[in-house]
Amino acid sequence: MLSRFAQAFVRRLLTPLAAGLLKIGVGPDAVTLVGTIGVVAGALFFYPRGEFFVGTMVITLFVFSDTLDGTMARLSGRTSPWGAFLDSTLDRLGDGAVFGGLLLYFAGRHDELLTAWFALACLVFGFMVSYARARAEGLGFEAKGGIAERADRLVVVLVATGLTGLFGWPDVVLTVVLGILAVASAVTVVQRMWAVHTQALPPAGDRV
Repeated sequence: MLSRFAQAFVRRLLTPLAAGLLKIGVGPDAVTLVGTIGVVAGALFFYPRGEFFVGTMVITLFVFSDTLDGTMARLSGRTSPWGAFLDSTLDRLGDGAVFGGLLLYFAGRHDELLTAWFALACLVFGFMVSYARARAEGLGFEAKGGIAERADRLVVVLVATGLTGLFGWPDVVLTVVLGILAVASAVTVVQRMWAVHTQALPPAGDRV
């Protein structure tokens, strides 16, 4: 997936910054909170106004905090269940703001309601993807992977939205992209449900 190709490079790139922040007393949790506030503010202020390029630049700047805080935690030896919980919970808030900002923009344009529905579908199925994994792990199963993991969805929607704003592409580009993401997210939910279903079945020899 896209995230697997990029994460190692970004982590190496951010390591000096992570070390510098730790040196002046900034903790990983603070970076997580600031990053989420920046993503939410950028998405809900710029996207509903149709300022797609500026909004995407602001969001992208703060999205890197998602890797930065993890790098800081590893460098400082302060990885903890609380930090992982905080990071995952606030990630959902940031993702919701991105698709919510697009939803607000297109919902206000009566000729673009299909795009608004696609944005809503991306938001709902995106949360279902994350919930399926969390619930599965709570029950002792594994539900990772799928064709549209969180990082992949975020990269695709930010690139498409930013380029639409930069080059003045017609809104139909985002309609198509959001439609594809909605379908891919729904498929990912089904993939994770099937993975848990397979693990939950008794061994073939024990079935009646």
